[in-house]
Amino acid sequence: MADETPPVDEMHYEQLAQDALRGVIRSALELAAGPSGIPGAHHFYITFKTRAPGVGVPPDILAKYPDDMTVILQHQYWDLSVDADRFSVMLKFGGMPKVLNVPYSAVTRFYDPAVQFMLQFEAPETIEELVAEAAETTPPDDGDDDGPKVISLDQFRKK
Repeated sequence: MADETPPVDEMHYEQLAQDALRGVIRSALELAAGPSGIPGAHHFYITFKTRAPGVGVPPDILAKYPDDMTVILQHQYWDLSVDADRFSVMLKFGGMPKVLNVPYSAVTRFYDPAVQFMLQFEAPETIEELVAEAAETTPPDDGDDDGPKVISLDQFRKK
């Protein structure tokens, strides 16, 4: 029996499916941003990675939620703006209004408990993880490159 190499998914169907499901979140938020707000008893629990690329969270909120956080959109939210790749919303934390900017790619869970509807996504890489990966793939400096050299002038001075 011959070893067969598994087929390579050059279409990236898993990513396409994740993107399509994130479109469900966008559509739900578009309804919520409309003049009538969130209809009926619906409300949204949205969990996202606070250090994912493109996330904009005030520093004090980031310090309190360094990995991920869940926000609830129900009665008290303001200025919900829905774009093709992200949403922004103003919420109050400790009575103080704060604006959060969240790309859909940072969302790990969307839940509407009124109808028991939930979408769950793989966690995106954080900025720190991306930087660490870049550092791992950068070749080490072995001193044999043809780049500029720093030479001490002390060796050329008269003593």
